[in-house]
Amino acid sequence: MNKIAIAQINTIAGNISSNSQKIIDCINNAKKNNVDLIIFPELALMGYPFGDIFIRHKSIITKQLKALEEITSDTKGITALVGFAEPTCDANKKPFYNSVAVMQNGKIINIARKRLLPNYSEFNDYRYFEPSKEPSKIFELNGEKYGILVCEDSFNDKSFFKSDALYGVDPVEELMKQKPDTLINCSCSPSRCGKEYIKHSLFSSIAKKYSVNYIYVNQSGYADNLSFDGTSRIYDKSGELIFRAKTFEEDFVITSDLKGKINTLPVGMEKEININEFTPEYTNDLDRTYKSIVFGIKEYFKKNGFKKAVLGLSGGLDSSICAVLLADALGKDNVWGISMPSRITSKESKDDAKILAENLGINFLEIPLADAIDPLKNMLNSAFEIIKTDKYEKSTTIENLQARLRATLLWSISNEHKQMLPIATSDKSEAYIGYATVNGDMSGGFAPIADVTKTKLFALGRFLNENRAQKNAIPQAILEKPPGAELKINPKTGKTVCAEEENMPYEFLDEIIWFVENKGFGFDELLNHKFYYEKNNTLSIKEKTEWINKFFRKSQFAVYKWHILPPSVVVDIHSINSVEYRQPIISRIN
Repeated sequence: MNKIAIAQINTIAGNISSNSQKIIDCINNAKKNNVDLIIFPELALMGYPFGDIFIRHKSIITKQLKALEEITSDTKGITALVGFAEPTCDANKKPFYNSVAVMQNGKIINIARKRLLPNYSEFNDYRYFEPSKEPSKIFELNGEKYGILVCEDSFNDKSFFKSDALYGVDPVEELMKQKPDTLINCSCSPSRCGKEYIKHSLFSSIAKKYSVNYIYVNQSGYADNLSFDGTSRIYDKSGELIFRAKTFEEDFVITSDLKGKINTLPVGMEKEININEFTPEYTNDLDRTYKSIVFGIKEYFKKNGFKKAVLGLSGGLDSSICAVLLADALGKDNVWGISMPSRITSKESKDDAKILAENLGINFLEIPLADAIDPLKNMLNSAFEIIKTDKYEKSTTIENLQARLRATLLWSISNEHKQMLPIATSDKSEAYIGYATVNGDMSGGFAPIADVTKTKLFALGRFLNENRAQKNAIPQAILEKPPGAELKINPKTGKTVCAEEENMPYEFLDEIIWFVENKGFGFDELLNHKFYYEKNNTLSIKEKTEWINKFFRKSQFAVYKWHILPPSVVVDIHSINSVEYRQPIISRIN
C-alpha cells in the first residue's frame, strides 16, 4: 500500500508566492520521508476564497500557472495532488475550472475538475467556475487506483441526503464505475455549527457503501469571516475512521498504511445538532465556537499585520467575552481594555470591568466621559437651534453620542500604537434588531462575536469560566446582571434602562432568530409556536404578538447595519453576515 502524506495547509488568497512555497516545502518534506503520494486541499495554489481579485489583477493567473509549472518540476520521485484555478480559455464559459492537478515525476498526468458548484450560504462558486460535465479519470500508483473529488462533489449521495439532494448527478456514484480503491476529496470546507456530524456521517457512509478507502483533505485557516477547521481524515473500506488530523491548525501527516492518530475534536463538535428545537444551552457547540473564534482572531490579526487589540470594557457580557477571546488569541500583554464610564455608569459596572481585566492580566485604563460629553451636548444644542430638527419623542442623540465618543477614543488609542486594532463588541441578537450604534459599539476593525446570540454568549461565558485553565475569569456578577448599555435612566425606576426593557427577553428573541433562520418562520408560524420561554414564563397572546411584531419591525430597519458590520467569524448554522446572507437594504418583509 502506498505511503501517503496529508498536507493540511493554510493559504492566503492571491498570494501565489507564499502558497506555492508552502506546497513545495511540503513536497520536499514528503520526498525526504519516501512518501509515494502527497495530497493538498482544494485551490491550494490560488487560495480560497479568492473573490474578484483576478479580475483587477490579471497577472495573478499568469503567476499561478508559472508556479504550477515550478511545483510540477519538483515532483520527481513523488506524486502530488495540488488544487488550482484552471483557466477555461473559452469566452463562452466561466473563467475557471476548480481543478486538481495530478503531478508525477515532473509532469501533470491528470487533471480532475469539480462537477458540483455550491451557490448557497457562503459559497459563490458559479460566479467564477465552470462545472465539469464529465467525471474525472482515475489514476494509478503502484497498482493502487485513485479517484479524485473536489469538496462538494461528495455532497450529493441520494441515499444519504434523500429529498435534500441538491443536484441531478452524484459524482461519487459515477466515479465508482471506474472501480477505484481509494477516493480522495480535496476540500475547502469552513466550520459551522453541526457541520462536523454531517461530514463524518456522510464520508463514513460513502466508504462503507462502496467498500472504498476515503481520504478527505481540508484547508486550515481563516478568510473573510470563515474559519476553516482542517480536520482532514481517512476512512477504511468498512467506513471506520482510522485517522483524523488536527482541528483549527495546520497539520502535515505521513501515513504508511492509511492508519494514524485520531486527534481529538473540540468537545461536542462531533455531536448532531437538533435543527428542530431551540435550546439556550448550546452544550455541544460551545468549545467549537470558542476555538473557531480564537482561531479566527489569530488568523485575521496575523494575516493583516496587526498584533494588538483595544476594546471598551463596560463591565457587561459582550465586552467581557470579547476580552477573554482576545487575550487567549493574542496574549494578555497585547490586549488593552478601556473603561469609559459616563455619569450614569454604575459603580458595579466599573468594578466588574476592572476585576475582569485583572483576572485576565490584560492592560487596563479608565477614561471618564463626563467632562467630554457636556461640551459636546452644548455644541449640539447650539447647532439644533439653527438647524430645524424634527425631534421625535424619545431621542437617542445623547445615548448615541456616548457610544460614538467611546468608539472615537478607541480609534484614537489605536492610532497611537503601531499594529493595534479597535474591536467592535456587538453580538448577533442586538445586531439583528439594530440595537447597536453605528460608529459606536459597532465600530471597529473586527467583531469577534457578531455571529453569536446573547443566550449563547451567556452559555459561552459559563463554559469559559469552567473550562479555561484560569477558572472564573469572568466575574459572576457579569453573568448574572441584565444586559444593558447604561446610556439612559428610566425615570420610573431611577435606574439605567436594561436591554430587555426596550426590546424583549433575549431567550425569546434568540428563539425567533433561530426559527427564522433555520425554518423560515414568518409571523403566523411564530405566533402559533410554543416558545421555550413560555415553558417557564406566563406570556399573554397580546405581549407575544407585540414582541414578534417588534422583531420584524426592528430587524427590517436594521438591515443597513448588517451591511456595515466589521469582519467577524461565522459560527452559527445560519448568519446575517454578508459573506452568507444577502438581503437588499431596501426591502420589506410583509
